[in-house]
Amino acid sequence: MGNKPTIILVHGFWGGAAHWAKVIIELARKGYGDIRAVEMPLTSLADDAERTRKMIAQQSGPVLLVGHSYGGAVITEAGNQPNVVGLVYIAAFAPDAGESPGGLTQQHLPAAAPNLAPDSDGYLWLKADKFHESFCQDLSAEEGLVMAVTQKAPVASTFGDAISVPAWRSKPSWYQISSQDHMIHPDNQAFMSSRLGARKVITLDASHASLASRAAEVAALIDEAASAG
Repeated sequence: MGNKPTIILVHGFWGGAAHWAKVIIELARKGYGDIRAVEMPLTSLADDAERTRKMIAQQSGPVLLVGHSYGGAVITEAGNQPNVVGLVYIAAFAPDAGESPGGLTQQHLPAAAPNLAPDSDGYLWLKADKFHESFCQDLSAEEGLVMAVTQKAPVASTFGDAISVPAWRSKPSWYQISSQDHMIHPDNQAFMSSRLGARKVITLDASHASLASRAAEVAALIDEAASAG
């Protein structure tokens, strides 16, 4: 793609790299060959940011980071690497210094908050029978079932891990708000996107899983960010 950056896609809680499947296909159709999707352990913000930094370091040229949900906190923490040229937030947390996803969530509790359940090992699950209505109500019941069964639960304490130096203070950013989000309150998304000084903010009539339900629009925003130079 000449001078276009490598795109690194960073997933959130209750999913993995494969949550980006439809966006990957859309980006490939737009001619992007250098796409990566990091698979994070979801064991702590430090672990997840380090895993992402390692993938950034393996790229020889510029990198555009794209974070969904908790992945927004990860790109905020990991995005200060010198070859990162921009940050794209997809229905995502964009914490400031000292803020955590859990702390931000307390400001506007999302509709699905009661559907989270910790287990005896310290992992935080989204109740399987509530997954579709909570995470991806604009996908089919079958897609929701697969996401529920394959969900990757985070260590619950990760929710409280705070950002050190937020990359969005020094890197250009883009943000997509999901107006029907049950996992991160839309008012929280509006607040976080407004203080970014983002180059562009779009709102989609979508669930939290906009990366799957509105992949074409999400890919178009990523393409715009990647083309910004």
